Amino acid sequence: MTSPAPESTRFLPHSLPTHLQHYINGQLVDSISGATFDVLDPVSNTSYATAAAARKEDIDAAVAAARQAFLHGPWPRLKPRERSRILNRIADAVEAQEARLAELETFDTGLPITQARGQALRAAENFRFFADLIVAQFDDAMKVPGSQINYVNRKPIGVAGLITPWNTPFMLESWKLAPALATGNTVVLKPAEFTPLSATLWASIFEDAGVPKGVFNLVNGLGEEAGDALVRHPDVPLISFTGETTTGQTIFRNAAANLKGLSMELGGKSPCVVFADADLDAAIDSALFGVFSLNGERCTAGSRILVERPIYDEFCEKYAARAKNIVVGDPQDPKTEVGALVHPEHYEKVASYVELGKSEGRLLAGGGRPDNLPLGLTNSNFIAPTVFADVNPGARIFQEEIFGPVVTITPFENDDEALALANNTRYGLAAYIWTSDLTRAHNFSQSVEAGMVWLNSHNVRDLRTPFGGVKASGLGHEGGYRSIDFYTDQQAVHVTLGSVHTPRFGRIDDAAGNEG
Repeated sequence: MTSPAPESTRFLPHSLPTHLQHYINGQLVDSISGATFDVLDPVSNTSYATAAAARKEDIDAAVAAARQAFLHGPWPRLKPRERSRILNRIADAVEAQEARLAELETFDTGLPITQARGQALRAAENFRFFADLIVAQFDDAMKVPGSQINYVNRKPIGVAGLITPWNTPFMLESWKLAPALATGNTVVLKPAEFTPLSATLWASIFEDAGVPKGVFNLVNGLGEEAGDALVRHPDVPLISFTGETTTGQTIFRNAAANLKGLSMELGGKSPCVVFADADLDAAIDSALFGVFSLNGERCTAGSRILVERPIYDEFCEKYAARAKNIVVGDPQDPKTEVGALVHPEHYEKVASYVELGKSEGRLLAGGGRPDNLPLGLTNSNFIAPTVFADVNPGARIFQEEIFGPVVTITPFENDDEALALANNTRYGLAAYIWTSDLTRAHNFSQSVEAGMVWLNSHNVRDLRTPFGGVKASGLGHEGGYRSIDFYTDQQAVHVTLGSVHTPRFGRIDDAAGNEG
């Protein structure tokens, strides 16, 4: 039985807005059509606010403001140090709002408050990182002595369309906003419609930091309307998208007509491979955190655990016992470890996989809504941490992204089988490998089909490294200099240092011209 949190007293953030507007060209505005949509609190599943629902004409207005700011405003023409100072002011403002951000994020997403509290600091660090990088960044210059010098001129591209997901929304918005703005682009941000609340903080943060009007624009709306209009807009040369794979495929098709630059971090079904020589307690700690933190709603979740046969039974027993003891309850309670799933639509999806799993694996823990939920939470979007063992690699719960607190455990006999199982999905975002054999660790990591690998480690990321996946998990990478590459054009400039020796096509010979 999953441990319940104490009896709930429903929490509401102070000064909770009842209507969310767009932010276009430095002004808060409603949709031109007046269209709105309801925003739900995931614990009560009731609407706490309406949000302006952008249509094509609203996207047109936001893109026009961003394009005007790019073509005629100061932002792309500021020296790197000047933009760096503004980015650091943004980071200061984000840190100053840590408590406010945490309460909004928890209320809007259902994330446990203890996990929401770190989001502001991570978001601020993204801005500080790129503030430093654009000052330190330099490009190649190549000289051919006495003949030529060649150098690379980096230029911002234009209006960047940023489409962000609903899991840890504010922090993931910062991943895109920071490099896009640092490199001199202007932006139109379309946050996820399930969780638009914390994005409202960006407008005042950017204004107070001195970002010129039109550089940052925010439009709320549904993906099939606002997101699609942004992707198709001819004046938006860049789209950075984080979300699920089928949406990414649609974006890929719709961006093709204008040959847009695309960076897409998509779904995952990442393996966590535990060999018999691993530190078992450390592996269990990591494998639990890796799939049940953030309510299991994380792209890099190690949701397929592969365990070497000699330790399989012991691992399953210990893992299930820990999963049963995870505290599920009100996201605002500091004791809560798994909160509410983000939306009733998503709850129904995850719950359907849990029911399916009962016919595809051996249920060791969870299996539905937790018992003994606190008063007032019994009909909310809660699913107990669910563990299925003995899962065949052909099972849907092994192959398909569930994006919730659900994990499968499958045994393997040797390294070759482990690698085959690890690579046996359409996805390739992350992989986690636990072994004390250093040779095996490196060889296995280089053979696994994943954009990111953690060896004897949980998901701790260095901002200098590339972030992205292979196969159906994404297109391109961001992070560090890869973000600089994506958000800039690299123009090669060639300068001759000596006499020009060009073949003279069509030359009329002087001597021949004087004959007669």
